[in-house]
Parts: sequence; structure tokens; C-alpha cells
Amino acid sequence: MNRVGVDPAGIERILEQLRAAQARMQGGVSGNAAPKLVAQAPAAAPSDFASALKTSLDQVNSLQVKATEATRLFELDPKNTNLHEVMITTQKAQISFQATLQFRNKVVQAYQDIMNMQI
Repeated sequence: MNRVGVDPAGIERILEQLRAAQARMQGGVSGNAAPKLVAQAPAAAPSDFASALKTSLDQVNSLQVKATEATRLFELDPKNTNLHEVMITTQKAQISFQATLQFRNKVVQAYQDIMNMQI
């Protein structure tokens, strides 16, 4: 760990997932080679798209709640709360939300492309 408490291995895992997603979008990797989720649920893998989406959204929501709680605790008692942990938690929540937003944008774009196809 470096001086601000960021895990380099965690960053490498995230970069690996981003590269794999980019390769899949460009058609370089088959759909079977999905990367591991950043915050995998301990339960069995979801069997359909809807449950996978719900699980992912629940994880994003959980990170948002943790970030809000960490911020609230820092505001109430800044001397007994580590600012760097609050910032890391907030950044994790922000990154997960941005990834969800990008996923939503890609789904909307795919839907629009399909609707604009001529039969």
C-alpha cells in the first residue's frame, strides 16, 4: 500500500476489467470471457440478465450508502475519522456510479441502433 492507502493490486484488477470490457466492445474477446466483478457477491452467479443487473445495481447502491455514511461520520467527528478513507470510499462509489452510467448509455445506444434498423 502506498501512503494514501490505495491498493495497487486493486487498481490493476480494475484496469484489467476495463481492458477486457473494451476488447469485448471491439469484438476482440468472446462473450464467455467476462472479467470478474470488482465487488462480487458471495452468492452464486446470477442466471439471467435481469438478476445480474439487479445485483450490480445493488452493489453500486451499497457503495453509495457507504460513501454517504463515511462522509456523515467525518462531518460529525473529523478528529476520529480518517479523511483518506472517506475519500477512497467516495471515489469507489463515484467510479462505480460512472461505470453504471456508461453501461446505461451503451444499452440506450444499442436500443436506438436496433430501433433505427431497416427491415
